[in-house]
Amino acid sequence: MKVLVTGSAGFIGSALALRLLERGDTVIGVDNLNDYYDVRLKEARLKRTLAFPNYLDIRLDIADSLDLAEVFQVHRPERVVHLAAQAGVRYSLTNPMAYVQSNLVGFANLIECCRHQGVEHLVYASSSSVYGANTRLPFSVHANVDHPLSLYAATKKANELMAHTYSHLYGLPTTGLRFFTVYGPWGRPDMALFRFTRAILAGEPIQVFNHGRHRRDFTYIEDIVEGIIRVLDHIPTGDPNWSGLDPDPASSQAPYRIYNIGNSQPVELLDYIRVLEDCLGRRAQLELLPLQAGDVPDTFADVTDLMRDTGYRPTTPVSVGVARFVEWYRAFYGV
Repeated sequence: MKVLVTGSAGFIGSALALRLLERGDTVIGVDNLNDYYDVRLKEARLKRTLAFPNYLDIRLDIADSLDLAEVFQVHRPERVVHLAAQAGVRYSLTNPMAYVQSNLVGFANLIECCRHQGVEHLVYASSSSVYGANTRLPFSVHANVDHPLSLYAATKKANELMAHTYSHLYGLPTTGLRFFTVYGPWGRPDMALFRFTRAILAGEPIQVFNHGRHRRDFTYIEDIVEGIIRVLDHIPTGDPNWSGLDPDPASSQAPYRIYNIGNSQPVELLDYIRVLEDCLGRRAQLELLPLQAGDVPDTFADVTDLMRDTGYRPTTPVSVGVARFVEWYRAFYGV
C-alpha cells in the first residue's frame, strides 16, 4: 500500500514507518521537525527510514492547509496514519496555543484532505489522557470521556469527535487509538523514562510526582506499532447494532471505531523506577512531590475490543522494555 504517516520523525511515527517499509509498503513521511525537543534525535530516527527507497521524506507543518493538500493531490495515499501532534500534558499548561494549531487546526486540515482524496482508512492517535476524571478501572472505550483534565486531553477528545463527524457525513472510515504511556528505544526526551535515565546516570535527583504512588499502564513501542498495523489493516464498517437510545462511544452506525492500546498491567511509578535502577546498576535520588496539575492518579487499559477485532494485545513486560531502552540509550549517547 501507499501509506502517509504524519509525525514520521517522531517516536511512534518513525518506528511505524520502519515496520511498514519492511513489509513492502510505500511510506510518505510528513514531519516539520520542530524543536519541541532535540532535533538531532529526530534526524537520527529519520536516517533509518531514509535508507529505504520506498520512503518519501516531506517537511511541512500540517497546520499549513495548502501545502498539505498538495501532498495528498500529488502522492494520493491509500491510507493515512496521523501521529503528528503537539504532545505532553505539562507543556499544555504553559503553551496552550501550540496544541490548538497542531492538534485542532492540523487535524482538521488532515481529515479534510482524507475526505477529498477518498482515503480508504484514517487511523489517528488519541490518548489515554481523554479518560481525565474517570476513576473506574480498567478504562473502557465504552465509557463516557467528557471530563478531560488538560488541554492536551481535550484536543485528543476533539479529534475523536471530528473523526466521527467525517465518518458520518462522508463515509470516511476512521479509527482512533488511545495510547497508554508509550516507552522504549528512540523515545521522547520529555518522557519520564528518558529524563530519569539521564538524571540517574548524571548523579542528579529525579522529580517524582504524587510521591511515586500513581500507576501507569506502560506500553512498549513495538507493541504499539503492532497494534497500529493490525488496526490499519482492519477497516471499520458501521455497527448495525448501534443505537441512539443507548449510544456506544466506541462505535457508530458510521464507519468509526475507538480502541485502547495498552499493556493492561499497570505499574506503580516507584516500581518502574526500581526496574530502571536495576537496569542501570545505580540508585536514584528521589525528590518526592505532590500530583501535578493535569495528571491523573492511575491508568489501566481495557483492550477487549482490540483483541476481538484484531486478535492482538500488547504483551512486553516492563522489565524487558526498560532493559531494551537502557541498552539503546547507552549505545546512542555513548554512556
